[in-house]
Amino acid sequence: MPVNIVKLTYREALRRALREEMQRDENVYMMGEDIGVYGGAFGVSLGLMEEFGKEKIKDTPLSESVIVGAALGSALTGMRPVAEIMFMDFITIGMDQLINQAAKIHYMYGGKARVPMVLRTAGGSGTGAAAQHSQSLEALLCHIPGLKVVMPSTPYDALGLLKSSIRDDNPVVFIEHKLLYSQKGEMPQSEYLVSLGEAKVKRQGTDATIVAFSIMVPKALAAADKLSKEGISIEVIDPRTLVPLDSQRIVNSVKKTHRLLIVHEACGRGGFGAEILAQVEESEAFDYLDAPIRRLTGRNIPIPYSPGLERRTVPQEDDIIQAVSKLVVSE
Repeated sequence: MPVNIVKLTYREALRRALREEMQRDENVYMMGEDIGVYGGAFGVSLGLMEEFGKEKIKDTPLSESVIVGAALGSALTGMRPVAEIMFMDFITIGMDQLINQAAKIHYMYGGKARVPMVLRTAGGSGTGAAAQHSQSLEALLCHIPGLKVVMPSTPYDALGLLKSSIRDDNPVVFIEHKLLYSQKGEMPQSEYLVSLGEAKVKRQGTDATIVAFSIMVPKALAAADKLSKEGISIEVIDPRTLVPLDSQRIVNSVKKTHRLLIVHEACGRGGFGAEILAQVEESEAFDYLDAPIRRLTGRNIPIPYSPGLERRTVPQEDDIIQAVSKLVVSE
């Protein structure tokens, strides 16, 4: 490994981003349930209270509406809060503050007010946490004008996107998948940013495009590796941010491969995959399609507690392989 490259886990990359931004800007601080003394439910903020003190790392009451409201208020006065909602499911408790206030204040005050707040939260299934602690609710958030929605799939992207989110003057919901926290990845030792609204081609291919985000990216890449041994070349696109969405990079890929499969963990009904599908169908890529666009999504049921049922509720690597195989042979 080159001397200027380090390998960190997803949680370590997030911690590094938080540390660098708090060192860089005195207005950046953190707040949330158990993020201080305990170090966060998933260990992201471990050691930061000892390093920065209680003024920068604030343990809050168990009240998501208070967390979102306090973050909003401090953002309006010039601070840059990074607020943590322990489980994405409980972002619903703070929806009034988030949807009716944070998302709309900049518009309603004619651009004179800024809301530079980040709401970090952990989403997704795979940990046996059952229906109330395992949801993927990004489509709810993407529907709201005024919110930006970020879903990084690698430690490199998690670090660069979190730093960009903290520096953004708009409210950003930053969604981290629970199963990614221990994933390792390489990144520069020097500071870097990843811009919001820029998708990344994670793998080049010619026969079909897979658009996937968050935990589905490593699954799509693993499926693409296996499909390559069968002579099927898959291009994998990771939007990285759902709002703003880099639809043009997806369109360009579909124009090249002529086929598109959209994969996400959230249930299919009303899922964000439908928005991606619509944008591609309404673009110049439509005339390049050699097969209908397909979606592979979670089932339209609550996430079960049983590990076996939980696994069958959301797409897995073999499901992606089967879906691509059907797409490529279709006429």
